[in-house]
Amino acid sequence: MLKPILQYLIPPDRWKFPVIILLGIFAGLGLYVFHIAKVPSYLSDSPETCVNCHIMGPQYATWNHSSHREWATCNDCHVPQDNVFRHYYFKAADGLRHSYMFTFRLEPQVITIKQAGKDAVQENCVRCHTQQIHDSKLATHRPEFHANIDDRYCSECHRETPHGTVNSLSSVPDARVPVPTSPVPAWLRQLTN
Repeated sequence: MLKPILQYLIPPDRWKFPVIILLGIFAGLGLYVFHIAKVPSYLSDSPETCVNCHIMGPQYATWNHSSHREWATCNDCHVPQDNVFRHYYFKAADGLRHSYMFTFRLEPQVITIKQAGKDAVQENCVRCHTQQIHDSKLATHRPEFHANIDDRYCSECHRETPHGTVNSLSSVPDARVPVPTSPVPAWLRQLTN
């Protein structure tokens, strides 16, 4: 059964060499795009990965100057942490959306979080700050505190945590962020200089 299918896929003898060359070119281009896009970096939790895309500079800079920097990376807040499958599915889906938007220049100047992201951030706020949320001593100072936990997002009151009031590239024009390294190979840079 498999043999007849393979016969249709194998080119005639006179086309074998050109097909091998074309497959090699496409494989090489694919690996080069894989390298330029820094695909392996997206499997990590490194905050520097988020500035592979220049538009995330203000978010990186404001996080880097916040108290959350000491305790949480971008993924700790923005990606679900309850299980490994949901974690990587969310990263993949969100990453594909981001790469599509960046590739086709559809990124907005003012970045707003989508509903799935808001829900993930809320889950992670509760996960990290559960002791503070369920602290009975707080209820004596603020009786309405516990009543608002289940029906509101933390970000409704803590709007400036951890990114401040930043909304766009123009809000933080001189943000110091790690500059991505050039994807151009050294030999090609020397050749063009």
